[in-house]
Amino acid sequence: MFCDKCGNAVQLGQAFCSQCGKSVAAPVTAMQIRPGRVQAHMQMLGILWLALSALNTIGGVVLYILANTLFGHLHELGAPSAAPGFLRPLLNVIAISILVKAAFGFFAGWGLLQWEPWARVVALVLGFLSLFNIPFGTAVGVYTLWVLLPAQSQQEYENLVAARAA
Repeated sequence: MFCDKCGNAVQLGQAFCSQCGKSVAAPVTAMQIRPGRVQAHMQMLGILWLALSALNTIGGVVLYILANTLFGHLHELGAPSAAPGFLRPLLNVIAISILVKAAFGFFAGWGLLQWEPWARVVALVLGFLSLFNIPFGTAVGVYTLWVLLPAQSQQEYENLVAARAA
């Protein structure tokens, strides 16, 4: 420990500096509280869910438009009617399911950013579902499971939600 006036070395427990006579305060140790895993990663996780949902929305809209324009007019170009007749409804169902998943992703991202009590469960369900969406969905799904799945994360999330509500 050193005197903050003259820089002279001061022994622990010494009340005054031996060189300049300034009173020496007890050493102050400031420990910065380290946030838990959930608190440290929640904003990033919410933003990633919003970004992934935006990508899914773009893909779902493009697929829906292609299914209803391109496959709607293939029989006019000489293609057999069986393929467009089967593919158009199938691609519409896939596009709508992608758009529904994107809507839930927006919902989960917003809920995580606002510390809503239900957002953890929605994000975990979407995290499991997005593991099959290679590569971005898999990355966000693994990150979601790493942050929110452990039991300590559940307790920390519930404590943080209660603290923000109070």
